[in-house]
Amino acid sequence: MPLSQPATRRELHHRIIDMRAYARDDGLYDVEAHLVDTKPCDFVRISSSRPVPAGQALHDLWIRMTVDGNYTVQAIEAASDMTPYGICKEAENTLSVLVGERLAKGWSSKVKERLRGAASCTHLMEMLIPLATTALQGIRGADPKRLEKASGPEAEVKLDSCYAYGRSREVVRRFWPQHY
Repeated sequence: MPLSQPATRRELHHRIIDMRAYARDDGLYDVEAHLVDTKPCDFVRISSSRPVPAGQALHDLWIRMTVDGNYTVQAIEAASDMTPYGICKEAENTLSVLVGERLAKGWSSKVKERLRGAASCTHLMEMLIPLATTALQGIRGADPKRLEKASGPEAEVKLDSCYAYGRSREVVRRFWPQHY
């Protein structure tokens, strides 16, 4: 474990989020997310007097987003295998407001603006933000020409986008000295 030794503690909740990017045979890309929440002990929901057994999913949610080579969302679907309320499944259809949007700067703001609060499921909305990063990393890594482009002059869009790409950092000095 790379973190320091923790204090004595007990687990309260376990969330797993698994994200994967796929190249499709038709030239498009699918990016999928799967979220599962569990508890290490029986858990009573306000919606039922019958407890959810320890280790059984409280949430089991899926998203598949299909994007093209320009990172534009072509389709998006969700499936809610386990939710606290039956009505939660209706939120699966709310994600379609993102079809036609581009995975680019401002994506997080668009997702939050359109799906925040009662407009959608909080868990599905939160999964969409890192799902975009998964798409970018998967698609860029799949095409060597994209990797060359990402390290050339057009990479200026990366400047100040994260800690390592800060204009005063070694990475920028090494790869884009003109912007250091």
